[in-house]
Amino acid sequence: MRWARRSGPAATSCSSHGLSAAFARGVAALAQYLAREGTLSVPRAHAEQLPDGTTIKLGTWLMNTKNRRDKLTGPQRAALAEIGVEWV
Repeated sequence: MRWARRSGPAATSCSSHGLSAAFARGVAALAQYLAREGTLSVPRAHAEQLPDGTTIKLGTWLMNTKNRRDKLTGPQRAALAEIGVEWV
């Protein structure tokens, strides 16, 4: 499978809120997973498909995001906190 960079309204609206398009897709995938599963405990190998057909390796994304939390921007931390991510 090939990964393509998306452009268009979603990419530009994300950057106006301080989020890259890739990070915003990860947050969207995590919110979708939470709504369906009722938990933020994502198996490392789990991949989530967004309604637009984009597949996010959500388990890997979440683990990497938590491991790099010291490098997250304020808006990125706020987006994660809004859906209930805790830094334990």
